[in-house]
Amino acid sequence: MDRRKFLQDTSATLLTTMAAHAAVSNVRTGMLGTGHSHFSGKLKAMMDSPDYEIAGIVEIDAEARARLRKDPRLASIRWMSEEELLKDPSIRMVVVECHAWEALPWGRKVIDASKHLHLEKPPGNDWSAFKELINEARRKKLLVQTGYLWRWHEGVLAAIEAAQKGWLGEVFMVRGTMNSDRDAEQRATEAHYKGGGLFELSGHVIDRVVELLGRPRVVKSWLRHDTSTPDKLADNNVAVFEYDRALAVITQSAKMSGATDHRSFEILGTDGSFVVNPESDPPRMRVNVRKPQGPYKAGWQVITLPPQPRFVGDFKELARAIKSAQPLKQSYDHELLLQETLLRASGELS
Repeated sequence: MDRRKFLQDTSATLLTTMAAHAAVSNVRTGMLGTGHSHFSGKLKAMMDSPDYEIAGIVEIDAEARARLRKDPRLASIRWMSEEELLKDPSIRMVVVECHAWEALPWGRKVIDASKHLHLEKPPGNDWSAFKELINEARRKKLLVQTGYLWRWHEGVLAAIEAAQKGWLGEVFMVRGTMNSDRDAEQRATEAHYKGGGLFELSGHVIDRVVELLGRPRVVKSWLRHDTSTPDKLADNNVAVFEYDRALAVITQSAKMSGATDHRSFEILGTDGSFVVNPESDPPRMRVNVRKPQGPYKAGWQVITLPPQPRFVGDFKELARAIKSAQPLKQSYDHELLLQETLLRASGELS
């Protein structure tokens, strides 16, 4: 081989290697929709991460797009058409940030375009369409991750670990609440659905319940409108899940002062209890075990956690799975069970 050809071949190999390295060093991502309240937080989480490159954002609502164009934090963002986003082969993943009633048709467009999908919660109330989306993603070996917040909360993870390792004995009760203090605009959004505030927010809790206990044998719900606000929102709700040897009780109200600091997740067992409350400012765990278990001493103890930034864990996990071509921690079957149980609790499925 002559020297010139050797250098050409070596350069070509080097460029190919560099391109391959660049392909796995970050995940080129687009965002479809900006209407969900999590939009700005998720965009920031990806912009702050070395795992992602933001290719662009699609917003079909001209008024919303004009408003966001004035935001200096988005000055470097490229605004794209839906066709540009879905047909760009370099975009490997799309984050869908829209209203719940738009989530499934938009998410299906992403899967049909053969891109991985982060789908905002709750992903609509059409059970058949959700199953079809998940099954098509599974067939095409595409990842689907829904946007539930407590999957990466250190306190909630610690509570589930304690239960799964037997440190709490026989688990007989799980309780969770995610109350809110909604204004008229958000109440109108949540009133689109029979489950109201429970459908909008309690998926965060249900996600963790089914992770620990699986599919409930019986689901009973009380979906009530109890405030004097002149609308039809189910704003004071309780769901009870029956298991063979345990109960899960999930409560959700839409008009509570100081609601964020009241949010909690509890696992009660015959040999110990684990309470995460509040979830932030600062997050704390109250733990009781009969005898020393793992990192916990006998008796009650209060453990203050560091801040729990939202969305960072979700996107770290998603980047790991995309780059390694490995499954997500939350499987297709978990996403199906979560959505089915949420719809049962919301009165949409029997």
